[in-house]
This record gives sequence, C-alpha cells and structure tokens, in this order.
Amino acid sequence: MTVRVGLTGGIASGKSTVSAILAELGAVVIDADAIAREVVAQGTPGLEAVVAEFGPGLLTPGGDLDRPAMGALVFADAGARKRLEAIIHPLVHRRSAELEAAAEADAVVVHDIPLLAEVGRAGSFDAVIVVDAPTEVQVARMVGDRGWTREDAESRIAAQASREERLSIATHVVDNTGSLEDLRRRVEDVYAELAARA
Repeated sequence: MTVRVGLTGGIASGKSTVSAILAELGAVVIDADAIAREVVAQGTPGLEAVVAEFGPGLLTPGGDLDRPAMGALVFADAGARKRLEAIIHPLVHRRSAELEAAAEADAVVVHDIPLLAEVGRAGSFDAVIVVDAPTEVQVARMVGDRGWTREDAESRIAAQASREERLSIATHVVDNTGSLEDLRRRVEDVYAELAARA
C-alpha cells in the first residue's frame, strides 16, 4: 500500500536536500513549491486569480508573476499572505492529489510541503518528517549561503511556524546540524522504515 509522508522544515533547514535524498532512494516526491510555481505560471487560472486579487502591479513586464514583489508583500502583511494562500493552496492540493494517484500502489509518496505545520494538514499523512535545525543555524545558512541580511533572515523565520510547532507534528525528526553524510544516514534510516510499511 502507498505510504503517504509529509516532509517539512523551516527555511534553510536542509529540507530540499532531504527531499533530494528521498527521491534518490526511490520515494515519489511531490514538491509543493514547484507545484505552487506551476499553478501561477503565465496563462493559468491561478495567475489570473492572483492578479484579480492583488492587481497587475505584481506582474513582470513579460507577464509572469513577480515573485520577489509578491514575496515582499506577503511576508510583510499576514492578511495578504492568507489571501494568496486561499488562492494557491487549493490548486496545489488538487495537483498533488493527481500526482499521488499516478504513483505505484506500493510507493512511498513524499509530499514536500514547506508550510505543512501552518496549513494544519499533518494529520492527513501516515508519517511526517520534520527536518530540524536550530534557529541560529538557519540564520547562519541564510546569511552565509544565500547572502541575506540577518534582519531579513530573522523576519522570514518569524513568518513561518515556530520550530516547536513543526516538531509537535513530527513522527520522524531528521536533525540537520551535522555533515551531509550524517544527514544521508539519518534519511536512509527513516526511508527504510517507511518503505517497510509499503
């Protein structure tokens, strides 16, 4: 039987790396961020709905969604973030369900959902993997690896669920404070357990 897994983690926690390792191991990974980009691509009903809600000022000259402008708006305004999520989340959920339905019956299907703790869907999965790193580690990665200011990093972290909120929904916690090899071993152990259930 299919084992449905939610995968989440705060920004700069290493969730994308864990997602890639799970895919290498044989999991079917459904990436909510990639789908969120797909459902607001040029010419889609999703983009039309975003423009109807927020205005054409959030489009690039070429007609695409101006992601930096949209990001700046929703991270500064919780009301705007909720309005955007009300448009995008149902579209992402529908497309994710289509992709899951296409998976083999005995697959480990991993839904990579950055905002899993925020959207309250953890209970719909057989397991929830939380990639965990302390806030200071996240900030250091965002400043050192991504070139963000400390203030921007802390603001982005504050806009997400807290570390404690994420850990409270976990059935499996993958600590990502060590080396890549340590992380890979932890992910392999979790995947082996999940695959044994399929």
